Amino acid sequence: MKYIGVALGDSETGVASPLQVIAGEDNATRFGRIEGLIAEWHPGSLVVGLPLSMDGAEHDLTRRARRFARQLEGRFRLPVSLVDERLSSAVAGDALRDMGRGGRTHKHVSHALAAQVILQAWLDEQRRPQPTDGAEDAAAGGSNGGPDATA
Repeated sequence: MKYIGVALGDSETGVASPLQVIAGEDNATRFGRIEGLIAEWHPGSLVVGLPLSMDGAEHDLTRRARRFARQLEGRFRLPVSLVDERLSSAVAGDALRDMGRGGRTHKHVSHALAAQVILQAWLDEQRRPQPTDGAEDAAAGGSNGGPDATA
């Protein structure tokens, strides 16, 4: 992974924001920077984008992302969720162009924006009511809230 886009999310508000990009460094340096971010922000969980082909097929980058997620979980002892990242870069590029910041000079920003798109999808999924059957719903008083997690 040449670039790692970083975003922060708030499970209470359900809003994700771009933070920064970790770029082109060796693995030890990348994990050191991630460790610093975890120490600073104290997330309850981590989210990793899962690159898939448009037809949903996995490929080499998918395997690398899964490995990266396992490494994060092992090193930092935080739950890690994988989220389909298809079209996140396109959405980020569109947002940059809408802000008048398209092109190569702002390419590094697009990785943080793509991370925001991925994290926002995860936050939205966490806030979506979970399906239950009628008996469970009545016994639980109709509460279908998702887990409270921060990424």
